[in-house]
Amino acid sequence: MTVKNWETIKFCFCERIGAEVGLEAEFVYPADWLPELKPRILAHRCTRSLECNAEERASCKWAGTNPMVDPFTNSI
Repeated sequence: MTVKNWETIKFCFCERIGAEVGLEAEFVYPADWLPELKPRILAHRCTRSLECNAEERASCKWAGTNPMVDPFTNSI
């Protein structure tokens, strides 16, 4: 049976909200009988995305509102 799990990839400072955030990815691990398959990433999220989404403007792909902007590309 496959397993889905949210795991923190990195902690970094977000200038938009002025706080430390955790960047997470949802991994899907293959069943035990398929050990040659690598885990896949299904989605990304930020631990403080609710604060960004409370503002009236779109933020970034980690908050789920603007998939074209990734402010942490240089830090990952």
